[in-house]
Amino acid sequence: MPFTPALVYVLCLATSVLCLVLLVRRYLRTRTRLLLWSALCFVGLAVGNLLLFLDLVVFIEIDLVPFRALSSFAAVAVLLFGFIWEID
Repeated sequence: MPFTPALVYVLCLATSVLCLVLLVRRYLRTRTRLLLWSALCFVGLAVGNLLLFLDLVVFIEIDLVPFRALSSFAAVAVLLFGFIWEID
């Protein structure tokens, strides 16, 4: 099946966005800052998954690997910063 990789990329993107939405909803209810940092991390991960789909399915001739790596690095850096900032 030629569309299987594209389907997997879309499902990964949907999962990231769903996690982002659930984290934001919970943050708005409880105002726990660690949930905010986690939601911001999932923003970067969702952007990375979107870039992965665009890179490998839509814009095959354009290399988006540096942007994907930057997005993933920023997402993990934000989460790490949040963990360090929230240490009591």
